[in-house]
Amino acid sequence: MRKLGKIEEIFSSSKENNSKIRPIVKELIMIKDHGIKNDKFAQKNANKEVMLISKEAYSIAKKNSINLKIGSLGENILLDFNPQDLKVGSILIIDEVQLLLTQACTICKHLSVYNEDLPKLLAYNRGIYCKILNNGLIEKNANVFIKDES
Repeated sequence: MRKLGKIEEIFSSSKENNSKIRPIVKELIMIKDHGIKNDKFAQKNANKEVMLISKEAYSIAKKNSINLKIGSLGENILLDFNPQDLKVGSILIIDEVQLLLTQACTICKHLSVYNEDLPKLLAYNRGIYCKILNNGLIEKNANVFIKDES
């Protein structure tokens, strides 16, 4: 197991939330074969239960005069490292939770509501989707490890 970095912030959006920006939450309750407890995207797609993104995505936007609030990119977990550099199939360990990296996020057209150039600017920093492998709790500032490949 090797440390990659840590969680900067965590987000979840309930069915009642109509905002494009996901709100910051105190904790994420991860449920295998379900998703994040009370998240509006739970039980939709097992391979897209959690979205990870790097704070670098927000830095890229800011360098291009696009000021976004964290949570605007649809992430559940904001990281201090870029998950795009990891291979699909890798397993991340955050406290007792294991997340399987399933696919890079697609470039969403909804990002163009912030700026028409944003989807292209973030093409290689869009984030990565994960499947929850076991139940557990994730909180801000938790360390993120990658499981050694065997």
